[in-house]
Amino acid sequence: MLIEFSVKNFLSFKNKVTLSMEKGIGNENLDNIIVKDNLKLLKTAVIYGANASGKSNLFKAFTCAILMVRNSSFLTLESKWDFLKPFLFDETTKNKPSEFEFIFVANGIKYRYFFSADINKIYDEILDAYYTQKPTNIFKRTKTNIYEFNNDKSKLESLKVKNTENKLFLATITSWNYDKTKGVYLWFSNVIDTYDSFNRISDQDLKEYSDDNKDLKEFTLKLLKEADILIKDIHVDYKEKEIDSTMMNMFMPSLARTNGTFRMSNVNIELDHEIVDKNNQLHNYRLNFNAESSGTRVLFALAPFLKRSFESSKIIIVDELEKSMHPTLVEFIVKLFNNSNINKANSQLIFMTHATNLLSLDLLRRDQIWFTEKDSMTGVSDLYSLDSFTVRKDENIQKGYINGRYGAVPFIRDIDLWQEEK
Repeated sequence: MLIEFSVKNFLSFKNKVTLSMEKGIGNENLDNIIVKDNLKLLKTAVIYGANASGKSNLFKAFTCAILMVRNSSFLTLESKWDFLKPFLFDETTKNKPSEFEFIFVANGIKYRYFFSADINKIYDEILDAYYTQKPTNIFKRTKTNIYEFNNDKSKLESLKVKNTENKLFLATITSWNYDKTKGVYLWFSNVIDTYDSFNRISDQDLKEYSDDNKDLKEFTLKLLKEADILIKDIHVDYKEKEIDSTMMNMFMPSLARTNGTFRMSNVNIELDHEIVDKNNQLHNYRLNFNAESSGTRVLFALAPFLKRSFESSKIIIVDELEKSMHPTLVEFIVKLFNNSNINKANSQLIFMTHATNLLSLDLLRRDQIWFTEKDSMTGVSDLYSLDSFTVRKDENIQKGYINGRYGAVPFIRDIDLWQEEK
């Protein structure tokens, strides 16, 4: 479970900003809260803001930090973190490292993991574990090559020589089987992830459909029905065949290397629609997947992902969740995550959106609604919660946001003035 995420000097975030998933003061919508041990965390958080205000940059910050942990062990000495971009509109910050910090729970233990880095190397790195109320430092790294160890000194001293300036020590020591960091690394590898769309169905999900996984089919059909999409049955034919290596370039988009051979997948998806004619007679029509609406295709791709999220604890960060989906469908997905009977694994959903229909205190708590706003003079983005405003329980949040009460909306000049300038 994610407690909070902070970023500094990355893209438009010059100053440190923090997205907190901890419960605020209010006691409304308590179903939206995860209560675990001494923690009370939000199940969902939504981020609003004008175009180019920083919403996608927050998404990129999450993605960048997660990928750095996952890919660190694969770097060569000459490798660079090319996607690591500091705040460039300042002569000082453009030459300083970016900073990332995660506070989270993995396997029942609270951790704090911090690192700073630029395109060439890691500067600082700290991992603390909260086995009790007080933090226990597992390792501390400063000035790239200075390490401090309070426990397991001989073990960690032997492992630090295996690390390089451009690699995260967390990833290195985990790859050398240091048990106290395994849970942390696996949290970054398997639990938290970012998505910019759900337009592609994974081969594994297609295989499950093809194998007639009844649980998956039932979940998908129920999801489509709740979205008022009348699908009666699902038919997936998924096959793989070996391809001659000399044909590789011709079939490159569909190829996957398996045990030294090249394989191409052949997939056919059809959905059954049950339709009532003018005589009240039922008829079954089978349509190819490509003939379905974009919303149906997105939901079909999203269904296996949602099912896994509700069965095993995940943290999902999505940029523009409303892509190809009606706003009421986005609201439905938020309700699924906030529902304890459905989201039994206490997965968390964090997403960026322009869908203002979600701005309702009947659906979300004040501490679940966040805004990004960019200073037009300095180019610096800020991140803040609706909880920082005095808001009445019966206030129309959607209207207040559109009218600019909470900031985070674009300033649109009068079109007549624009025409005069032209």
